[in-house]
Amino acid sequence: MTIPVLSVAAARRIALAAQGFGSPHPAIVHQGHLRRTLGRIQLFQIDSVNVLSRAHYLPAFSRLGAYPRTLLDRAAWGRRSERRLFEYWAHEASLLPLEIHPLLRWRMARADRGEAGWTGMRVFAGERRAEAEALLGRIRDDGPASASDFEDGRSRPGWWEWGDSKRMLEWLFWAGHVTTNTRRNSFERIYDLPERVLPAEILGLPTPSDADAFRELVLRSAQAMGIGTATDLRDYFRLGVVDARVAIERLVDEGALLPVRVEGWKQPAYLDPAARRPRRIDAQALLAPFDPLIWERDRTERLFGFRYRIEIYVPAEKRIHGYYVLPFLLGDRIVARVDLKADRANGRLLVQSRHYEPGAPPETGDRLDEELSRIAGWLGLQSVNRA
Repeated sequence: MTIPVLSVAAARRIALAAQGFGSPHPAIVHQGHLRRTLGRIQLFQIDSVNVLSRAHYLPAFSRLGAYPRTLLDRAAWGRRSERRLFEYWAHEASLLPLEIHPLLRWRMARADRGEAGWTGMRVFAGERRAEAEALLGRIRDDGPASASDFEDGRSRPGWWEWGDSKRMLEWLFWAGHVTTNTRRNSFERIYDLPERVLPAEILGLPTPSDADAFRELVLRSAQAMGIGTATDLRDYFRLGVVDARVAIERLVDEGALLPVRVEGWKQPAYLDPAARRPRRIDAQALLAPFDPLIWERDRTERLFGFRYRIEIYVPAEKRIHGYYVLPFLLGDRIVARVDLKADRANGRLLVQSRHYEPGAPPETGDRLDEELSRIAGWLGLQSVNRA
């Protein structure tokens, strides 16, 4: 069989179209727009950094423009009848459509057996299980609770400073015994029983076999990316190497994935047969560090020739581009990057640095300024302090 060969430019446009870039922003964004965006990209990654905005809000802004963040809040943490999303570990901690819940129960089952989750919490699947089950019983009897409710504030945000109750709660979360009821104050997770939070019709869905779940997750990854290597497809939901390989082989045999070669890529690639193949993409967007278009840094470099590393944990004197840097997408290329901070007390968006990529078109500065004004307005900031 002859393997089709695609240029990097064609692969890049396929990837952008699959991720929902290039379409005009709706004049008024409603829940249907948000639902369709999530249907394309499958998840919003959660991160605690709030120097600009919580990470899970930004991908929808990049694709839809200014939208009411309350739409996402209600879908994620609203009344049970409003819930459209749930929290769980997918790429990382993520907000996911409810229908994905059965596809991740294999991960919950492995965590329950002590085969998944961080090493420091696996003890609660075995020798200290009774302690975790006692804590679960307290939630069952007394209602939703946070780690600080059990530890008098002894747990701190850093993973290395978690107390025992926080580790027990996180194991219970990984194992599917609790889920997130809501978030409060500084984004603190409030845990509750799934049957009190998630719709009964979702919890009542049958659990697929592990093999069928891996097949569906890889297929969703391919649809979200449009085109990708086996590594790319595996990374989207953080699947095991063997599990992903078997699923890819099965999808290729079924004709649900097409093997292709992309010029300059060392690894074989796979194309979603239904992916759009536009000749042109007219996009303009700031991209969050945890946007699914760019979160796999090697893929970002292969698609865009753009080397990107987040420097939050790099000492200030060693940073190259800044603390919280957002790449700027223009057309089908990443042409600049800006280090942004929301100065909420003074109503300003601080542009702490900006860097243009080689070959950035002459209009890059003006178009970037447009996008900076747009994101400032969306965040409720009155001015942009431009670098």
